[in-house]
Amino acid sequence: MSSSPDHFSLRAIALPAFGPSLLFGFGEGAIFPILALSARDLGASSAAAGFIVALVGVGSLLANLPAAALATRYGERRAMVGAALFSLLGLALCLLARSPWLLGMGVFMVGLASAVFLLARQTYLVEAVPLHMRARAMSTLGGTMRIGMFAGPFASAGVIHLTGLSGAYWVSALAMLGAGLVSLSVPDLVPKASADKAAIPKISMLSMARMHAPVLLTLGIGTALVAALRACRQIVIPLWADHIGLDPATTATIYGLMGAVDMLLFYPAGRVMDLYGRLWVALPCMLIMSCCMMAIPLTGGWISLLLVCMILGIGNGIGSGIVMTIGADASPAAGRTVFLGIWRQITDIGGSGGPLLISGLTAAASLATGIATVGSLGLLAAWIFWRWLPRGRPRA
Repeated sequence: MSSSPDHFSLRAIALPAFGPSLLFGFGEGAIFPILALSARDLGASSAAAGFIVALVGVGSLLANLPAAALATRYGERRAMVGAALFSLLGLALCLLARSPWLLGMGVFMVGLASAVFLLARQTYLVEAVPLHMRARAMSTLGGTMRIGMFAGPFASAGVIHLTGLSGAYWVSALAMLGAGLVSLSVPDLVPKASADKAAIPKISMLSMARMHAPVLLTLGIGTALVAALRACRQIVIPLWADHIGLDPATTATIYGLMGAVDMLLFYPAGRVMDLYGRLWVALPCMLIMSCCMMAIPLTGGWISLLLVCMILGIGNGIGSGIVMTIGADASPAAGRTVFLGIWRQITDIGGSGGPLLISGLTAAASLATGIATVGSLGLLAAWIFWRWLPRGRPRA
Protein backbone atom coordinates (compact mmCIF):
# COMPACT_ATOMS: atom_id res chain seq x y z
CA MET A 1 0.00 0.00 0.00
CA SER A 2 1.27 3.42 -0.89
CA SER A 3 2.05 5.72 1.92
CA SER A 4 0.11 8.47 0.18
CA PRO A 5 -3.68 8.16 0.33
CA ASP A 6 -3.95 9.92 -3.04
CA HIS A 7 -2.10 7.04 -4.70
CA PHE A 8 -3.96 4.27 -2.91
CA SER A 9 -5.07 1.32 -5.04
CA LEU A 10 -7.59 -1.34 -4.09
CA ARG A 11 -5.60 -3.81 -6.19
CA ALA A 12 -2.77 -3.59 -3.65
CA ILE A 13 -4.99 -5.09 -0.94
CA ALA A 14 -7.30 -7.18 -3.14
CA LEU A 15 -6.19 -10.58 -1.84
CA PRO A 16 -6.32 -9.92 1.92
CA ALA A 17 -9.37 -7.68 1.69
CA PHE A 18 -11.63 -9.55 -0.72
CA GLY A 19 -10.18 -13.06 -1.14
CA PRO A 20 -11.53 -14.57 2.10
CA SER A 21 -14.99 -13.07 1.60
CA LEU A 22 -15.19 -14.25 -2.02
CA LEU A 23 -14.28 -17.80 -1.04
CA PHE A 24 -16.58 -17.83 1.97
CA GLY A 25 -19.46 -16.56 -0.16
CA PHE A 26 -18.64 -19.27 -2.73
CA GLY A 27 -18.77 -21.89 0.01
CA GLU A 28 -22.13 -20.69 1.31
CA GLY A 29 -23.56 -20.48 -2.19
CA ALA A 30 -22.49 -24.05 -2.89
CA ILE A 31 -24.71 -25.48 -0.13
CA PHE A 32 -27.69 -23.11 -0.06
CA PRO A 33 -29.64 -24.80 -2.88
CA ILE A 34 -29.42 -28.27 -1.34
CA LEU A 35 -29.90 -27.62 2.40
CA ALA A 36 -33.65 -28.15 2.26
CA LEU A 37 -33.20 -31.26 0.09
CA SER A 38 -30.69 -32.71 2.55
CA ALA A 39 -33.08 -32.09 5.42
CA ARG A 40 -35.92 -33.78 3.55
CA ASP A 41 -33.70 -36.79 2.78
CA LEU A 42 -33.07 -37.12 6.53
CA GLY A 43 -36.80 -37.24 7.23
CA ALA A 44 -37.53 -33.59 8.06
CA SER A 45 -40.93 -32.12 7.22
CA SER A 46 -41.18 -29.21 4.81
CA ALA A 47 -41.56 -26.79 7.72
CA ALA A 48 -38.53 -28.26 9.51
CA ALA A 49 -36.48 -28.12 6.30
CA GLY A 50 -37.33 -24.42 5.93
CA PHE A 51 -36.28 -23.82 9.52
CA ILE A 52 -32.94 -25.56 8.94
CA VAL A 53 -32.24 -23.31 5.94
CA ALA A 54 -33.12 -20.27 8.06
CA LEU A 55 -30.53 -21.30 10.67
CA VAL A 56 -27.77 -19.74 8.51
CA GLY A 57 -29.33 -16.31 9.04
CA VAL A 58 -30.13 -17.05 12.68
CA GLY A 59 -26.50 -18.00 13.32
CA SER A 60 -25.24 -14.81 11.70
CA LEU A 61 -27.69 -12.74 13.73
CA LEU A 62 -26.67 -14.28 17.04
CA ALA A 63 -22.93 -14.10 16.27
CA ASN A 64 -22.60 -10.40 15.45
CA LEU A 65 -21.82 -9.16 18.95
CA PRO A 66 -19.61 -12.16 19.91
CA ALA A 67 -17.79 -11.72 16.58
CA ALA A 68 -17.02 -8.11 17.48
CA ALA A 69 -15.61 -9.24 20.82
CA LEU A 70 -13.48 -11.96 19.19
CA ALA A 71 -12.10 -9.65 16.49
CA THR A 72 -11.30 -6.98 19.09
CA ARG A 73 -9.46 -9.42 21.35
CA TYR A 74 -7.61 -11.61 18.84
CA GLY A 75 -7.44 -9.46 15.70
CA GLU A 76 -9.28 -9.79 12.40
CA ARG A 77 -6.91 -12.28 10.79
CA ARG A 78 -6.95 -14.82 13.61
CA ALA A 79 -10.71 -14.41 13.98
CA MET A 80 -11.18 -15.30 10.29
CA VAL A 81 -8.89 -18.33 10.49
CA GLY A 82 -10.86 -19.53 13.50
CA ALA A 83 -14.14 -18.92 11.67
CA ALA A 84 -12.93 -20.95 8.67
CA LEU A 85 -12.03 -23.88 10.92
CA PHE A 86 -15.36 -23.57 12.74
CA SER A 87 -17.27 -23.62 9.44
CA LEU A 88 -15.30 -26.71 8.33
CA LEU A 89 -16.41 -28.43 11.52
CA GLY A 90 -19.99 -27.42 10.76
CA LEU A 91 -19.74 -28.82 7.23
CA ALA A 92 -18.34 -32.07 8.63
CA LEU A 93 -21.44 -32.34 10.81
CA CYS A 94 -23.61 -31.81 7.72
CA LEU A 95 -21.78 -34.59 5.88
CA LEU A 96 -22.01 -37.00 8.81
CA ALA A 97 -25.57 -36.07 9.80
CA ARG A 98 -28.00 -38.93 10.17
CA SER A 99 -30.77 -36.80 11.62
CA PRO A 100 -32.22 -33.36 10.81
CA TRP A 101 -31.16 -31.83 14.12
CA LEU A 102 -27.49 -32.68 13.52
CA LEU A 103 -27.71 -31.18 10.03
CA GLY A 104 -29.28 -28.09 11.56
CA MET A 105 -26.44 -27.79 14.05
CA GLY A 106 -23.89 -27.85 11.23
CA VAL A 107 -25.82 -25.24 9.23
CA PHE A 108 -26.09 -23.05 12.33
CA MET A 109 -22.30 -23.21 12.80
CA VAL A 110 -21.74 -22.01 9.22
CA GLY A 111 -24.05 -19.08 9.94
CA LEU A 112 -22.09 -18.21 13.08
CA ALA A 113 -18.84 -18.19 11.11
CA SER A 114 -20.22 -15.93 8.37
CA ALA A 115 -20.72 -13.06 10.83
CA VAL A 116 -17.04 -13.20 11.80
CA PHE A 117 -15.88 -13.03 8.18
CA LEU A 118 -18.01 -10.05 7.22
CA LEU A 119 -17.29 -8.07 10.36
CA ALA A 120 -13.54 -8.70 10.16
CA ARG A 121 -13.31 -7.58 6.52
CA GLN A 122 -15.45 -4.51 7.09
CA THR A 123 -13.29 -3.41 10.02
CA TYR A 124 -10.13 -4.07 8.03
CA LEU A 125 -11.29 -1.96 5.09
CA VAL A 126 -12.33 0.96 7.27
CA GLU A 127 -8.80 1.02 8.71
CA ALA A 128 -6.84 0.28 5.55
CA VAL A 129 -8.68 2.31 2.89
CA PRO A 130 -8.65 6.13 2.78
CA LEU A 131 -11.98 7.88 3.17
CA HIS A 132 -12.20 9.02 -0.44
CA MET A 133 -12.27 5.37 -1.61
CA ARG A 134 -14.24 3.83 1.25
CA ALA A 135 -17.52 3.32 -0.64
CA ARG A 136 -15.74 1.60 -3.53
CA ALA A 137 -14.03 -0.72 -1.06
CA MET A 138 -17.28 -1.56 0.74
CA SER A 139 -19.26 -2.04 -2.47
CA THR A 140 -16.50 -4.29 -3.82
CA LEU A 141 -16.62 -6.32 -0.60
CA GLY A 142 -20.38 -6.73 -1.02
CA GLY A 143 -19.90 -7.49 -4.72
CA THR A 144 -17.34 -10.22 -4.16
CA MET A 145 -19.67 -11.92 -1.68
CA ARG A 146 -22.46 -11.81 -4.27
CA ILE A 147 -20.19 -13.19 -6.97
CA GLY A 148 -19.23 -16.07 -4.69
CA MET A 149 -22.86 -16.75 -3.77
CA PHE A 150 -23.80 -16.66 -7.47
CA ALA A 151 -20.98 -18.95 -8.66
CA GLY A 152 -21.13 -21.45 -5.79
CA PRO A 153 -24.36 -23.20 -6.87
CA PHE A 154 -23.04 -23.71 -10.41
CA ALA A 155 -19.85 -25.33 -9.12
CA SER A 156 -21.70 -27.60 -6.73
CA ALA A 157 -24.26 -28.59 -9.39
CA GLY A 158 -21.60 -30.33 -11.48
CA VAL A 159 -20.21 -32.21 -8.50
CA ILE A 160 -23.70 -33.17 -7.29
CA HIS A 161 -24.36 -34.73 -10.69
CA LEU A 162 -21.40 -37.07 -10.10
CA THR A 163 -21.51 -37.74 -6.37
CA GLY A 164 -24.96 -36.80 -5.06
CA LEU A 165 -25.90 -34.13 -2.53
CA SER A 166 -22.76 -34.73 -0.46
CA GLY A 167 -20.71 -33.24 -3.29
CA ALA A 168 -22.02 -29.75 -2.50
CA TYR A 169 -20.63 -29.97 1.04
CA TRP A 170 -17.22 -31.04 -0.27
CA VAL A 171 -17.17 -28.08 -2.68
CA SER A 172 -18.10 -25.79 0.20
CA ALA A 173 -15.42 -27.33 2.43
CA LEU A 174 -12.72 -26.68 -0.19
CA ALA A 175 -13.84 -23.06 -0.49
CA MET A 176 -13.85 -22.60 3.30
CA LEU A 177 -10.39 -24.18 3.52
CA GLY A 178 -9.19 -21.76 0.85
CA ALA A 179 -10.66 -18.83 2.78
CA GLY A 180 -8.80 -19.93 5.90
CA LEU A 181 -5.51 -20.39 4.04
CA VAL A 182 -5.78 -16.96 2.42
CA SER A 183 -6.54 -15.41 5.80
CA LEU A 184 -3.58 -17.23 7.34
CA SER A 185 -1.03 -16.62 4.61
CA VAL A 186 -1.61 -12.92 3.97
CA PRO A 187 -0.44 -10.68 6.81
CA ASP A 188 -2.72 -7.91 7.98
CA LEU A 189 -1.84 -4.45 6.79
CA VAL A 190 -0.97 -2.08 9.60
CA PRO A 191 -4.14 -0.10 10.25
CA LYS A 192 -4.04 3.67 10.29
CA ALA A 193 -5.05 3.83 13.92
CA SER A 194 -2.66 1.16 15.14
CA ALA A 195 -0.26 3.66 16.69
CA ASP A 196 -3.04 5.03 18.86
CA LYS A 197 -4.61 1.72 19.88
CA ALA A 198 -2.71 1.50 23.14
CA ALA A 199 -4.15 4.86 24.22
CA ILE A 200 -7.76 3.97 23.28
CA PRO A 201 -9.77 2.71 26.26
CA LYS A 202 -11.96 -0.35 25.85
CA ILE A 203 -15.65 0.49 25.44
CA SER A 204 -18.45 -1.90 26.34
CA MET A 205 -21.22 -2.65 23.86
CA LEU A 206 -23.84 -1.08 26.13
CA SER A 207 -21.81 2.11 26.47
CA MET A 208 -21.24 2.22 22.73
CA ALA A 209 -24.97 1.81 22.04
CA ARG A 210 -25.81 4.63 24.45
CA MET A 211 -23.16 6.97 23.04
CA HIS A 212 -24.31 6.49 19.44
CA ALA A 213 -28.04 5.98 20.00
CA PRO A 214 -29.07 8.88 17.68
CA VAL A 215 -27.37 7.41 14.61
CA LEU A 216 -28.33 3.83 15.49
CA LEU A 217 -32.00 4.80 15.87
CA THR A 218 -32.11 6.75 12.59
CA LEU A 219 -29.66 5.57 9.94
CA GLY A 220 -29.40 2.20 11.69
CA ILE A 221 -33.14 1.66 11.30
CA GLY A 222 -32.89 2.84 7.69
CA THR A 223 -30.30 0.21 6.87
CA ALA A 224 -32.34 -2.42 8.74
CA LEU A 225 -35.20 -1.64 6.35
CA VAL A 226 -32.80 -2.07 3.43
CA ALA A 227 -31.88 -5.53 4.78
CA ALA A 228 -35.57 -6.40 5.24
CA LEU A 229 -36.40 -5.46 1.66
CA ARG A 230 -33.46 -7.48 0.33
CA ALA A 231 -34.38 -10.56 2.36
CA CYS A 232 -38.02 -10.39 1.27
CA ARG A 233 -36.99 -10.09 -2.38
CA GLN A 234 -35.53 -13.60 -2.25
CA ILE A 235 -38.81 -15.00 -0.94
CA VAL A 236 -41.30 -12.91 -2.89
CA ILE A 237 -40.08 -13.73 -6.39
CA PRO A 238 -40.44 -17.55 -6.23
CA LEU A 239 -43.72 -17.27 -4.30
CA TRP A 240 -45.29 -14.89 -6.81
CA ALA A 241 -43.93 -16.88 -9.75
CA ASP A 242 -45.63 -19.96 -8.36
CA HIS A 243 -48.79 -17.94 -7.72
CA ILE A 244 -49.08 -16.96 -11.40
CA GLY A 245 -48.32 -20.51 -12.56
CA LEU A 246 -44.67 -20.33 -13.69
CA ASP A 247 -42.65 -23.56 -13.60
CA PRO A 248 -39.53 -23.86 -11.40
CA ALA A 249 -37.13 -23.67 -14.35
CA THR A 250 -38.59 -20.34 -15.50
CA THR A 251 -38.50 -19.02 -11.95
CA ALA A 252 -34.86 -19.99 -11.57
CA THR A 253 -34.02 -18.31 -14.89
CA ILE A 254 -35.69 -15.06 -13.84
CA TYR A 255 -33.90 -15.14 -10.49
CA GLY A 256 -30.55 -15.89 -12.11
CA LEU A 257 -30.84 -13.06 -14.65
CA MET A 258 -31.75 -10.65 -11.87
CA GLY A 259 -28.68 -11.76 -9.92
CA ALA A 260 -26.45 -11.29 -12.95
CA VAL A 261 -27.60 -7.68 -13.40
CA ASP A 262 -27.18 -7.14 -9.68
CA MET A 263 -23.51 -8.18 -9.75
CA LEU A 264 -22.50 -5.86 -12.59
CA LEU A 265 -23.13 -2.60 -10.76
CA PHE A 266 -21.28 -2.79 -7.46
CA TYR A 267 -18.12 -0.88 -8.43
CA PRO A 268 -19.83 1.97 -10.37
CA ALA A 269 -22.17 2.41 -7.38
CA GLY A 270 -19.23 2.70 -5.01
CA ARG A 271 -17.57 5.26 -7.26
CA VAL A 272 -20.71 7.40 -7.33
CA MET A 273 -20.89 7.29 -3.53
CA ASP A 274 -17.25 8.34 -3.22
CA LEU A 275 -17.51 11.19 -5.74
CA TYR A 276 -20.95 12.62 -4.97
CA GLY A 277 -22.04 11.26 -1.59
CA ARG A 278 -23.93 8.31 -0.13
CA LEU A 279 -27.37 9.83 -0.70
CA TRP A 280 -26.92 9.69 -4.49
CA VAL A 281 -27.04 5.89 -4.28
CA ALA A 282 -29.08 5.19 -1.13
CA LEU A 283 -32.10 7.19 -2.27
CA PRO A 284 -32.50 5.77 -5.83
CA CYS A 285 -31.69 2.27 -4.54
CA MET A 286 -34.61 2.36 -2.11
CA LEU A 287 -37.03 4.10 -4.46
CA ILE A 288 -36.35 1.62 -7.29
CA MET A 289 -36.53 -1.45 -5.06
CA SER A 290 -39.68 -0.22 -3.31
CA CYS A 291 -41.53 0.57 -6.53
CA CYS A 292 -40.52 -2.74 -8.11
CA MET A 293 -41.61 -4.74 -5.07
CA MET A 294 -44.99 -3.03 -5.09
CA ALA A 295 -45.25 -3.67 -8.84
CA ILE A 296 -44.69 -7.43 -8.55
CA PRO A 297 -48.37 -8.15 -7.66
CA LEU A 298 -49.34 -6.33 -10.88
CA THR A 299 -47.45 -8.83 -13.06
CA GLY A 300 -49.32 -11.72 -14.62
CA GLY A 301 -46.79 -13.58 -16.77
CA TRP A 302 -43.13 -14.37 -17.08
CA ILE A 303 -42.27 -11.41 -19.35
CA SER A 304 -43.74 -8.79 -17.03
CA LEU A 305 -42.24 -10.46 -13.95
CA LEU A 306 -38.84 -10.69 -15.64
CA LEU A 307 -38.93 -6.99 -16.54
CA VAL A 308 -39.80 -5.94 -12.99
CA CYS A 309 -37.17 -8.28 -11.52
CA MET A 310 -34.46 -6.95 -13.85
CA ILE A 311 -35.18 -3.38 -12.73
CA LEU A 312 -35.26 -4.65 -9.15
CA GLY A 313 -31.81 -6.16 -9.71
CA ILE A 314 -30.55 -2.79 -10.94
CA GLY A 315 -31.90 -1.10 -7.81
CA ASN A 316 -30.31 -3.65 -5.52
CA GLY A 317 -27.06 -3.63 -7.49
CA ILE A 318 -26.51 0.11 -7.20
CA GLY A 319 -26.99 -0.28 -3.45
CA SER A 320 -24.19 -2.82 -3.10
CA GLY A 321 -22.20 -1.99 0.01
CA ILE A 322 -24.48 0.86 1.11
CA VAL A 323 -25.24 -0.71 4.51
CA MET A 324 -21.56 -1.30 5.27
CA THR A 325 -20.53 2.12 3.93
CA ILE A 326 -23.01 4.07 6.05
CA GLY A 327 -22.00 1.99 9.07
CA ALA A 328 -18.33 2.62 8.41
CA ASP A 329 -18.92 6.37 8.08
CA ALA A 330 -20.77 6.42 11.38
CA SER A 331 -18.26 4.26 13.25
CA PRO A 332 -15.94 5.95 15.78
CA ALA A 333 -12.17 5.41 15.80
CA ALA A 334 -12.36 4.22 19.42
CA GLY A 335 -14.19 0.88 19.59
CA ARG A 336 -14.91 0.70 15.87
CA THR A 337 -15.26 -3.10 15.83
CA VAL A 338 -17.74 -2.98 18.70
CA PHE A 339 -19.82 -0.33 16.91
CA LEU A 340 -19.84 -2.29 13.66
CA GLY A 341 -20.93 -5.40 15.55
CA ILE A 342 -23.93 -3.48 16.92
CA TRP A 343 -24.60 -2.06 13.45
CA ARG A 344 -24.66 -5.53 11.90
CA GLN A 345 -26.93 -6.74 14.69
CA ILE A 346 -29.49 -4.05 13.85
CA THR A 347 -29.37 -4.71 10.11
CA ASP A 348 -29.57 -8.48 10.60
CA ILE A 349 -32.68 -8.01 12.75
CA GLY A 350 -34.19 -6.24 9.76
CA GLY A 351 -33.09 -9.04 7.44
CA SER A 352 -34.63 -11.66 9.72
CA GLY A 353 -37.78 -9.69 10.51
CA GLY A 354 -38.71 -8.91 6.91
CA PRO A 355 -39.56 -12.51 5.92
CA LEU A 356 -41.51 -12.95 9.17
CA LEU A 357 -43.50 -9.82 8.38
CA ILE A 358 -44.40 -10.93 4.87
CA SER A 359 -45.33 -14.38 6.18
CA GLY A 360 -47.69 -12.87 8.75
CA LEU A 361 -49.25 -10.43 6.27
CA THR A 362 -49.76 -13.19 3.71
CA ALA A 363 -51.48 -15.37 6.31
CA ALA A 364 -53.66 -12.48 7.54
CA ALA A 365 -54.55 -10.96 4.17
CA SER A 366 -53.02 -12.17 0.89
CA LEU A 367 -49.67 -12.62 -0.82
CA ALA A 368 -50.21 -9.48 -2.92
CA THR A 369 -50.99 -7.44 0.19
CA GLY A 370 -47.91 -8.75 1.95
CA ILE A 371 -45.65 -7.94 -1.00
CA ALA A 372 -47.05 -4.41 -1.41
CA THR A 373 -46.78 -3.67 2.31
CA VAL A 374 -43.19 -4.86 2.54
CA GLY A 375 -42.36 -2.90 -0.59
CA SER A 376 -43.58 0.28 1.10
CA LEU A 377 -40.82 -0.16 3.72
CA GLY A 378 -38.41 1.03 1.03
CA LEU A 379 -40.23 4.37 0.88
CA LEU A 380 -39.79 4.72 4.63
CA ALA A 381 -36.07 3.91 4.29
CA ALA A 382 -35.76 6.48 1.49
CA TRP A 383 -37.31 9.14 3.75
CA ILE A 384 -34.93 8.25 6.61
CA PHE A 385 -31.93 8.58 4.30
CA TRP A 386 -33.23 11.87 2.88
CA ARG A 387 -33.71 13.22 6.40
CA TRP A 388 -30.55 12.02 8.15
CA LEU A 389 -27.93 10.95 5.61
CA PRO A 390 -25.32 13.71 5.06
CA ARG A 391 -25.28 15.45 1.70
CA GLY A 392 -22.20 15.66 -0.48
CA ARG A 393 -18.91 13.80 -0.24
CA PRO A 394 -18.04 12.35 3.17
CA ARG A 395 -15.62 14.24 5.37
CA ALA A 396 -13.31 12.75 7.97
